[in-house]
Amino acid sequence: MSNTERSSLESWYAPLKREQPDKKPRRRKKTAWRIAAVLILVLVLILGSSLAFSGSQGQQSQSGSMPEDWEDFFKDYFEDAQTGTVNTSIPRAELEPGFTLELREQGEEELSLQQLYELCADSIVAITGTVEDESGYYWGTGVIVSSDGLIVTNAHIIDGCDSAKVTLYNDESFEAKLVGVDGISDLALLKIEAEGLPAAVFGDVSSIAVGDEVAAIGNPLGEDFRSTLTNGIISAIDRGLNYNGRTMSLLQTNTAINQGNSGGALFNMYGQVVGITNMKMMSYYSSIEGIGFAIPSSTVKSVVDSLAANGEVRGRPSIGITVGAIPEDVSSHYDIPSGLYVSGVQENSDAQLKGVQVGDILTAVNGQQVYTTEEVAAIKDAMAVGDSITLSLWREGETLEVEIQLMDTNDLY
Repeated sequence: MSNTERSSLESWYAPLKREQPDKKPRRRKKTAWRIAAVLILVLVLILGSSLAFSGSQGQQSQSGSMPEDWEDFFKDYFEDAQTGTVNTSIPRAELEPGFTLELREQGEEELSLQQLYELCADSIVAITGTVEDESGYYWGTGVIVSSDGLIVTNAHIIDGCDSAKVTLYNDESFEAKLVGVDGISDLALLKIEAEGLPAAVFGDVSSIAVGDEVAAIGNPLGEDFRSTLTNGIISAIDRGLNYNGRTMSLLQTNTAINQGNSGGALFNMYGQVVGITNMKMMSYYSSIEGIGFAIPSSTVKSVVDSLAANGEVRGRPSIGITVGAIPEDVSSHYDIPSGLYVSGVQENSDAQLKGVQVGDILTAVNGQQVYTTEEVAAIKDAMAVGDSITLSLWREGETLEVEIQLMDTNDLY
């Protein structure tokens, strides 16, 4: 992201944390001078915000506002890079031997929105995560995937939680146990002790197309808005997005999704789940509407099957480094190569063993020039754990060729 771009992905990695409201009575009396004072204050805030925005843009374009050392610039620029690790102490459930998530072919007769809601709403649950010794709670959505209590949701909903509660459509609640969690795909599999639950039907996304109608059911903004239905279309397929140094391939939709919808279902018009909602695009300085994202059902099946069988996802290759794209204006200002800045090298990785360092600039992988994390991921994901990959690194004016062995992601993070 360049310095002038202010939009960001919001995946609710700090989900809605509800506190008890302050119930102090409000004074209703409003005098004319108070109203005038409020209007003046609002005007000042708007003017101040405008000046701050234009000023920050101007400063970003001035070379004097940047640190003299380009490495100092990147230490701040990528200081919040994350690894995709999810920390939770929710009690573990026994694995589900033999369970696989079935993806059905697209149906023959489309449903109305009313028919879809009546058919599918009961398969959507509310998830409440709690942290010991903290007030409030974390709120999200889940989808029932088996009649005996397996539930898929987003990993970020339970990140940092000590316990989780699942509330069904009929307000019946159960303590949940964790079957497995995968921070990289942002998916988690929970288990409750219940039978005869209305499991959702998952659909094959191979035939889905841009413009297809879809609908989401979830729990936006807290308990008061449980089981909210919104609708829209598929806006893009296989949208590659970089979040915290990792690439996710997602469905894009203009269906309204909000904080709390995380972990909910995106349905096609045959009542089949084609995605699990987890992100939306936001901006601090401009209005962005109707750009939401969902994890496609093909990814959900792969991860859920692995979590049910092993409690984790195995066989996913990792280089062992965290990289971020270098903005073009920054590379020009500091006269450094275009490519990706290495902001982290994982301990015990072959990359660390072979001498890859924080501050290196990755310019090519296997001889192919790279400028985005998506390009690196595409090369890596086409290979297997144990394969060798060659990194071209720029360091202190020299280019180094380093051959490293890909390792299993779960052995590193």
